[in-house]
Amino acid sequence: MLSNSRNRCRGAKLCFFISAALCIVVVLPPAASGDTTTAQLQASAEKGYVSRQIDLAAAYFIGKGVPQNLKLAAYWYQRAAENGDPDAQNEIGFLYQTGTGVPADAARALHWYQLASAGGCVAAKVNLGVLYYWGTGVPTDTALAAQQFQEAAKQGSGTAAVYLGVMQYFGKGVAQDRAAAQEWFAAGAKLHDPMAAFNLASLLTGRDGHSLNLPEAAKLLRVSSSGGYVPGMHALGRLLAEHPELAESSHEAVAVIARASNAGYWKSSVLLAIFERDGKNAAADPAGAFYHFQLAVLQGGETAKQLVGNDLMALSSQLKPDRAAELTAKAAAWHNEHPFELQAVYADSARAKRFPASARIAVLDDSHAAQLVLPPSA
Repeated sequence: MLSNSRNRCRGAKLCFFISAALCIVVVLPPAASGDTTTAQLQASAEKGYVSRQIDLAAAYFIGKGVPQNLKLAAYWYQRAAENGDPDAQNEIGFLYQTGTGVPADAARALHWYQLASAGGCVAAKVNLGVLYYWGTGVPTDTALAAQQFQEAAKQGSGTAAVYLGVMQYFGKGVAQDRAAAQEWFAAGAKLHDPMAAFNLASLLTGRDGHSLNLPEAAKLLRVSSSGGYVPGMHALGRLLAEHPELAESSHEAVAVIARASNAGYWKSSVLLAIFERDGKNAAADPAGAFYHFQLAVLQGGETAKQLVGNDLMALSSQLKPDRAAELTAKAAAWHNEHPFELQAVYADSARAKRFPASARIAVLDDSHAAQLVLPPSA
């Protein structure tokens, strides 16, 4: 008997979706230097040295050399912001936007983003565009949002180019123009933006009548995946599974899908389970398939449950009851420790120094600001 997921995942044509999420961008100043003690940082920060205030804020933000304390992180970012540092102004704006270490306050977020933007912080200009697009703390003004994005894109923001592309692709606040949208995605991809690479790749799979270029799509999705964009990981895995001639190795599709599954992407957990069920690139593994189908249900809820229910029943009949119970508990334990669907994972050390966080969570509410996942306190 063919299962639900087999029918949908094997029979479906390759199809990606343009990413339409507009969320606040957070750019954190560099974390504290390892050569400076906390006492020295504290003393210098108290004397008004802005760079040390930022270092101390970052240290409290991630718990580096001090107990993690988001209130103190916000306090020191605001001190640096009040001293005129644009990056710190953008950061405290983000903290007010998300209510991290301070009470959520959209008006204060707007104030700090405006100051940061005026001071030359391009990410703050993007954040202003998002506020105007959604009407967060200000009246909705998509024309002004587009203006902010255009200015930021001219200053080298690939993220701003993505947002302009999304607006034109869907005709949100501007005239729909999918050719122009593709140009913006291409501009963002040239600026190494992972979401731009993903969106451009989705067009090159023949979506909406665009020309088909699967090798170029695979190239772009590798850029997106290596940049930590989780939907890009999933899309790359699917593309390589359907077109193994594009893979750089026989294990590439499985490896990249496993990364997305570990980031909480339930559709990747389903696809990984199908690989294990069907023995793709390795011997069939009913236990692994059962585990990943169970994990997909926990990650994706009722939608995932309806999709994989037949598979779980079929696989449970192949396993001893105590083994099935063990795998179910293992999936539950993993999900309890990793409850969120991540939108992006910060993998490279250079980025980690500017963003003292390990990942960002897919937007869950109407704040339109991506919450951060902080690394364990040092």
